Amino acid sequence: MKAIMFYEHGGPEVLKLEGHPTPTPGAGQALVEVAATGVNFVEIYQRMGWYKMPLPATPGGEGAGIVLSVGPDVTEVRPGDRVAFMNANGSYATHTLVAADRLAPVPENLSLEEAAASMVQGLTAHVLVTRTYPIKPGDRALVHAAAGGVGRLLCQMAKALGATVYGTVSTEAKAQIAREAGADEVILYTQEDFAAALKRLTGGKGVNVAYDSVGKDTFDGSLDSLAPLGYMVSYGQSSGFPPPLDIQRLAGGRSLFVTRPSVFAYMSTREEFLAHARAVFVMILEGRLKLHVDRTYPLEQAAEAQMALASRQTSGKLLLIP
Repeated sequence: MKAIMFYEHGGPEVLKLEGHPTPTPGAGQALVEVAATGVNFVEIYQRMGWYKMPLPATPGGEGAGIVLSVGPDVTEVRPGDRVAFMNANGSYATHTLVAADRLAPVPENLSLEEAAASMVQGLTAHVLVTRTYPIKPGDRALVHAAAGGVGRLLCQMAKALGATVYGTVSTEAKAQIAREAGADEVILYTQEDFAAALKRLTGGKGVNVAYDSVGKDTFDGSLDSLAPLGYMVSYGQSSGFPPPLDIQRLAGGRSLFVTRPSVFAYMSTREEFLAHARAVFVMILEGRLKLHVDRTYPLEQAAEAQMALASRQTSGKLLLIP
């Protein structure tokens, strides 16, 4: 098998393609031949040392493929099954070991590339709008990076649940993508202050929820844009970590909430994981959720894929194809 490895923290240049023996699944594991693996910011954070993991390491936790073999006492999947996953270790590879109880069956009429593209971003978006802050009809929702991977799906899901969606993007081309995804109003943060624009667009009411994956550059403005009892959902930091929060800012007559969700906490059981995965797969198959794969890269170009994602010049999912 082949896998991307890194032995030290640093820039994309630390990622190297190497050959390794194909592993044998142990108890509770399945060996998956990877058909496609997703590229996510978490792998960049791990490579840079922001998120700690033992070295040397192979990045990647999301993908889809075919089960080749299973370990002792595995009952959840069988060889030949088409599966998708979002919590493996080392999916930047031709083969990876995954805990069998964290594999979701992929419907026959859904491609493995679509399944891989929908796991982290699709399930994250679904968790955020149904459980972290359950969207209700009439809610006003702010979605940052509205043309990005999760942002585009958040717009679609929040709109379908009855929210008025306000998206922020950097360019007019991305604004059109956000509108097509369901954003009612799109703010170009490169041209105007988004917090001031939201105050104008909402008649001073603010938004009930802010879904913020940008972090440092947008956190303060997002918090200031919340309506009374509003929820600040900080689920990423593409611009860097947000500044320390003075808890008194949550008072001021508004009684705000701030959460930093981890999608895995909402899917700690197999039943929860499968419920979210099935819901997303059904939405895709019924045409209610439209995925967009921005680009695909061969496995050996993992560094180029991470650079493209970090540049914030992409819209939609990036996949590696072994």
